[in-house]
Amino acid sequence: MNPPVRSPLYWAVEEVARSCGDVAFSHFRKGLVVELKADGSEVTRADREAEAAARACVHRLFPNDAVLGEELGSEGDATHRRWIIDPIDGTRSFVRGVPLWGSLVAVEEAGVVIAGAINCPATGDFLVAVRGEGCWHNDTRASVSRVSTIDTSTILATDQRFLRTPSRAPRFAALAGRVAHARTWGDCYGYVLVATGRAELMVDDRMGPWDIAALIPVIEEAGGVFTDWQGRRGIGRDAVATNAVLAEEFRNALGVPEPAS
Repeated sequence: MNPPVRSPLYWAVEEVARSCGDVAFSHFRKGLVVELKADGSEVTRADREAEAAARACVHRLFPNDAVLGEELGSEGDATHRRWIIDPIDGTRSFVRGVPLWGSLVAVEEAGVVIAGAINCPATGDFLVAVRGEGCWHNDTRASVSRVSTIDTSTILATDQRFLRTPSRAPRFAALAGRVAHARTWGDCYGYVLVATGRAELMVDDRMGPWDIAALIPVIEEAGGVFTDWQGRRGIGRDAVATNAVLAEEFRNALGVPEPAS
């Protein structure tokens, strides 16, 4: 069987995500000094150095493309094409030596995310997705699960306490009482588990565009459904990711409007 033909964009996204993750991983469990940003979130020099490495890779490959990153801001003209980078998604895990973190890289064109990658070097999970080319997990085609009943499903949240909207936490708690497993294997790693068929639902509250962008093509190209809590596709301010079979049932349980077709 011939291997799949992958586009130059696929290999470029993989290269940028790998450069970002390699730098981040070189600092993992090395006793970094932790700083607090204005919003109370944690950051280290590993975040900044990893993002700088990713930006340098983008500039070398595509000097005319714009870049938006969580730590180093925005540069370039985003009307053409924009790369969106979160150098370490899950910094709280990273600084505590927990391996459930990753480097996120996405490519947006005309307001649509066309490619994304999640590189989790501490767990050995690397996913790359390009629109129309599928989602690939360590060079194997990734697919969401076919679990079709709530009572046999696994659901995830970064932290239930972060579901700050009054109606969300009770609804998630009620759903958690119906499923086989409810866990807080959070941040980008939860979406890795959904995309690779090891969990059926992952939710997050109050996210930035760098947290979300890469997740969209990864989940959708793996056959899943990705929306915000208002049922809208694309980059929003929060996230609900599911397999396809249970997408409607999960969203009904959470009070999320049905996604527009």
